[in-house]
Amino acid sequence: MSGGLDPLLLRTLRRLPTERPPIWLMRQAGRSLPEYRELRTRAPDFISFCLDPVLAAEATLQPMRRFPLDAAIVFADILLLPKALGQEVWFEAGEGPRLGPLPDLAALEKAAPSASRRLEAVGETLGRVRAGLEPDRALIGFAGGPWTVATYMLEGRGGDRSEARARMFAEPQRVGDLVDILADATTDALQIFESWAELLPEDVFERLVIAPHARIVRALRAQGLATPVIGFPRGAGALVERYAAETGVDAVGLDVQAPAALGVRLQEKVAIQGALDPLLLRAGGPALKARTETLLRQWSGGPYIFNLGHGVLPDTPIGHLESLIGQVTGWRRG
Repeated sequence: MSGGLDPLLLRTLRRLPTERPPIWLMRQAGRSLPEYRELRTRAPDFISFCLDPVLAAEATLQPMRRFPLDAAIVFADILLLPKALGQEVWFEAGEGPRLGPLPDLAALEKAAPSASRRLEAVGETLGRVRAGLEPDRALIGFAGGPWTVATYMLEGRGGDRSEARARMFAEPQRVGDLVDILADATTDALQIFESWAELLPEDVFERLVIAPHARIVRALRAQGLATPVIGFPRGAGALVERYAAETGVDAVGLDVQAPAALGVRLQEKVAIQGALDPLLLRAGGPALKARTETLLRQWSGGPYIFNLGHGVLPDTPIGHLESLIGQVTGWRRG
């Protein structure tokens, strides 16, 4: 995240007073915007799209031109990392990601130190976006949480992650080593999306989520980087408090079932983010307005970043996005 005029998001992450909560939306860059769907046709496949700095920067900036959001999140994909480590990755139309056989762990470990060089296109995208973004609006980089990325690498596709969880119990050392390799290759993350933190027993959550995220934060700090880190352990439930206390992140993303009291307790130590249901945003209407008002009322007394409990759904009407952003910021389209 960057910006010379002390963006609202950065002030919130530093736990400084702000005039209102900042707002950005997970998956704001992409599927729900018609200009994105047109842009997507210019690349032969999704991986090529993500690794084209001109196209990826344009996708990142599109929602910033349309809405007064307080932060842009770089357009990329969490599975670029397995590709950089040497595992085959591709996307099947209408089916989602597919990955080839998991390489030997020794080969992955050998490839990890140079993975960032294979992802230099993403760095160029970040530079292009920063140059095209007003200095009072923040820029967020991201990576998939190590366990979430490992589930795709182990299963070779998306799904219910049952095979990955079964292997976690059957081969705890091997799966743990894989997660460690991914953590060591993820030191440029600014928001860590651990989308599959749910359904993990506490001891496994500690090993595959808390410890790797703490490792990433320590590595960033060891490099002299004070950039704030947002961790999003989706589905962590009550374990989110332990996560906030032990990882060293500056903010914690909450999913849709987070109770008000939990957020208030967390705000004593870190900033919090999220909790609005993407399905409610898609539905719109009085229920969306009421829930947004509730979230603002219950958490605006502390450091709070308004966001969703997961990503914007592809068929979300643009008018609903406009209403939500207007309610949080006071903006009205002219």
